[in-house]
Amino acid sequence: MTATRADAPSPLWIGCPGCRRPLYGEHHRRALGVCAACGHHDRLGAPERLGQLLDPGSARPLPVPPTVTDPLGFTDTRPYPARLEQTRRATGLDEAVVCVAASTGGHPLTAAVMDFRFMGGSLGCAVGERITAAARHALEEATPLVIVTASGGARMQEGALALMQMAKTSRALAELDEAGLLTVTIVTDPTYGGVAASYATLADVIIAEAGAHMGFAGPRVIAGTMKQTLPAGFQTAETLLKDGLVDDVRKRPELRPVLAALLTAAAWARRGRPVPSHWRRSAPPLVRDPGELPVRDPWQTVTLARDPGRPTTLDYAGHLLEDFQELHGDRASGDCPAIVGGLGSLDGVPVMLIGHQKGHDTRELVARNFGMGSPAGFRKAARLMRLAAKLGLPVVTLIDTPGAHAGVEAETGGQAHAIAENLRLMSTLPVPVVAVVTGEGGSGGALALGVADRVLALGNAVYSVISPEGCAAILWRDPAAAPRAAAALGIGARDLLAHRIVDAVIPEPDGGAHRNPSLTAGLVKGAVTAALHELVSLDPARLLAGRTGRFRAFGLPA
Repeated sequence: MTATRADAPSPLWIGCPGCRRPLYGEHHRRALGVCAACGHHDRLGAPERLGQLLDPGSARPLPVPPTVTDPLGFTDTRPYPARLEQTRRATGLDEAVVCVAASTGGHPLTAAVMDFRFMGGSLGCAVGERITAAARHALEEATPLVIVTASGGARMQEGALALMQMAKTSRALAELDEAGLLTVTIVTDPTYGGVAASYATLADVIIAEAGAHMGFAGPRVIAGTMKQTLPAGFQTAETLLKDGLVDDVRKRPELRPVLAALLTAAAWARRGRPVPSHWRRSAPPLVRDPGELPVRDPWQTVTLARDPGRPTTLDYAGHLLEDFQELHGDRASGDCPAIVGGLGSLDGVPVMLIGHQKGHDTRELVARNFGMGSPAGFRKAARLMRLAAKLGLPVVTLIDTPGAHAGVEAETGGQAHAIAENLRLMSTLPVPVVAVVTGEGGSGGALALGVADRVLALGNAVYSVISPEGCAAILWRDPAAAPRAAAALGIGARDLLAHRIVDAVIPEPDGGAHRNPSLTAGLVKGAVTAALHELVSLDPARLLAGRTGRFRAFGLPA
């Protein structure tokens, strides 16, 4: 079913294009066009989409800027102006995008919603100018810009002028980046060509609706011109997610709450970055003197740090954060499952949480590559940190990895470059950064998330230049010497405090974090919120000066 004019009568019964089952029209409409039997998502027109995403009654149409109407005098089987007039009568729209000022969840926004019914949602001069004007309105009003895409590409009837709209709209989004304003794209089916290769994929967050397809060249073009056989799932939302090209895939009813959560996070810095007053006293008893820590066998500490029952980053996200929205992908090569991250609310304060993700059983450990990040993982982390910096949000990182993935694919993918870029990026982030070593802190794979204003560690965590096994194999030439290497490397909490690698140690529950994950999460939350209470009030210059001084001092006499 294709969306019809908003004032057209709805048919009593319709057939689902996905499963061919008959659906009662009114029920299907109330289900936002999603088939209750097979989950197929019908295409929505712009008016229906606005009604789905926005607060009722909040939409105010933006002024329509004038543009040329038929720059080429184009005629195929009929003149271009005649096609436009016919489409306007059929859809009740005057162009392929509707732009409004509105709100979602009470948060103001500027929205540009495309409609595929209008000449395939093609990008011509009018669409490009309206997208650009919407971005300018967002800039002037300091609101996020939300774009809903549905397009077959640039409008052929307007020739190279249509092509130029790609650059025009891309610059408009760049201006929002410079102003620190959130941009969100909701990709709907289909999104192709010049729209996909410009403003659709330049947003800070890209959410694909279930069933959407997106790409530059469409399947028929590729199959017809390149004579290539297309793989299963080609250009589908799910494949885009796996390939790291979108942040998430959501069913239609989930889009509005996800959008509201993103808008809530973006509004915090503009409200003056308030934090709860009780955070000042939220820290649990922290250990800052190494002499106050018990003397433990280093190898036993390594074993405790690696216990599969210890909370993972996603466990901490579930315990600590409300409305956690995991964001995926490096927008280039893939989505590394060993490093996860996203936005969530910590006592009402939005934070960007990023951390290594291991697992609690063999299946999950293998699926997560034992928490060993790939280049795509470190680039994903960098992308999320840049988004946090743009929006003025604190960054919290949780470190638990034996090290970066060591393999041919990682090396050819630029592992060293990705880690180095994170080190440089974190050293310059203008927002508070708090890192917690929750388990293993292995080599550069750990440090790539560890350049922070405050670095904390759980009592049984370890942090080292290399794993004990790797050190034993290289220097003792005997992997069995790993316990000796652990002792020699000074990887436990006492040594980390003594060398000021960490600022404080969070004592763990009796028996280790895995014995009481909920209590451990509470202790971590208290330590993190106390640190953020101190850091959020500092301006970027003081943050950067303190972070630079912290790392500049390593290796110098006390």
